[in-house]
Amino acid sequence: MLKDITLGQFFPGKSVIHRLDPRVKLTLVTLFVTALFTARGPLTYALVFIWLAYAVIASRLSLRVFFRGLRPLVFILVFTAILNALYTQGEILFSWWIIKITREGLIMAAYMLARILMLVTGTFLLTYTTSPIMLTDALERVLKPLKKIKVPVHELAMMMTIALRFIPTLIEETQKIMSAQQARGADFESPNLMKRVKAMIPLLVPLFVSAFQRAEDLAVAMECRCYNGGVGRTRMRVLRMGFIDYAALTAAIALCAAVFILR
Repeated sequence: MLKDITLGQFFPGKSVIHRLDPRVKLTLVTLFVTALFTARGPLTYALVFIWLAYAVIASRLSLRVFFRGLRPLVFILVFTAILNALYTQGEILFSWWIIKITREGLIMAAYMLARILMLVTGTFLLTYTTSPIMLTDALERVLKPLKKIKVPVHELAMMMTIALRFIPTLIEETQKIMSAQQARGADFESPNLMKRVKAMIPLLVPLFVSAFQRAEDLAVAMECRCYNGGVGRTRMRVLRMGFIDYAALTAAIALCAAVFILR
């Protein structure tokens, strides 16, 4: 299960999506989420899905990568669908004891599943096609107006990017500790929930120790390189927007406008 978590991973490539300005990617994700939560009905959901499907195809990433990232969310998806199907008032299609499934509940469950799947896929697409360094620069540029009210924009962007960067590392570390604990008799797949919870306790202690040690090593390395925040820092790559970036922004704005009009 842990191997299926792909959040924070970056897959290098030369596709159109990879070449987009990272500031544009952040804006596109924001507009996409806005359109997704504004959508009502099959037509607007279809527009959002077509837009997302084109972006996924243009990224030239394997669909297997996205499916692997969505696999850990199966329980959440099923649980959400059941809640919407059972607790939405409307025309009753099936009734047994206290269980009542309505037509409106099934429709709401389908919309909710589509919304969650597209939301997660769109978010994954951002991290899959943007390196942590470029994402840091983009966040800092986008949040730059907040510097006027003394918000430490550079430090916030750096912390967010480091957190994303170390997700795959911590997952790999967790997998190693689990393998070592299983070799010593720990049972992480027991059908008994209490046994599985007890087996997780010896896993958490070395994981937290390892995480704090990595944080300490990173802090020491940054201090040795005379890191003092964003004051006086220069960048090797200067962000510049091109024709493709403006075209992508125009398409995203058109999507939001179309969804808002047709909702």
